[in-house]
Amino acid sequence: MTTMNMTKDTLMKKAQHDMETLIQDIGLTDRQKLAATCRILFDKGHDAGLAGQITCRSEAQGTFLTQRFGLGFDEISADNLIEVDQDLKPLDGQGMANPANRFHTWIYKEHPKVNCIIHTHPTYIAALSMLKVPLIISHMDTSALYNDCSFVAEWPGVPVGNEEGQLISNALGNNRAVFLAHHGQLVAGETIEEACNLAILIERAAKLQLLAMASGQIQPISPELAQEAHDWVSTDRRNKVNFAYYVRQALKNHTDFM
Repeated sequence: MTTMNMTKDTLMKKAQHDMETLIQDIGLTDRQKLAATCRILFDKGHDAGLAGQITCRSEAQGTFLTQRFGLGFDEISADNLIEVDQDLKPLDGQGMANPANRFHTWIYKEHPKVNCIIHTHPTYIAALSMLKVPLIISHMDTSALYNDCSFVAEWPGVPVGNEEGQLISNALGNNRAVFLAHHGQLVAGETIEEACNLAILIERAAKLQLLAMASGQIQPISPELAQEAHDWVSTDRRNKVNFAYYVRQALKNHTDFM
């Protein structure tokens, strides 16, 4: 039977199988992936001075890698990331983490499947957050966030306390993203690749929403088809393929982060 006679379901399964068997991983360490994510998101407009944190679990229980406070996303490299414990104390005693990493510790504690967290204040997310409306997913390109983004309507203030950590961790629930009114966005992935892709998508979703709201009434998409698209683009292999492309993009602009 040729592919011209195959059903959509069969073709989708075939494509997934081909991605798994034909496309290889790029073979980076977690430090390299996290540094690459910082540079990728800088280029994608997530830079807001020193605001925002990007972290991933490290090997020791209760520890994670993050950027050194005082460095921008465009200055992060694999060798200047720091490893901190759940009290945000650097294990080697050098430098300090962003105090707002406090709520990352709560998410890692209460969501054992989460291995990477990205919190940023990119322009379109920040602008939409000022309207205090939830993120609306109504386009195929951003369907990975369909029914997968929580909304925190009340701004709790500077997120350096345990109260904010508990609030944001609880709001995340079983979703992979949180949209924070008057604040920004947070995405949580099982892998660095997944979190990086979601961070890029949530800013694009906010941009599309603002453009659509300025032109008319946003129309909903079919829940069944939206969920199908969500699952199609949310596989581990798809995340790795996307991430590899973004790494290649970043390497054209930055040569020092590996």
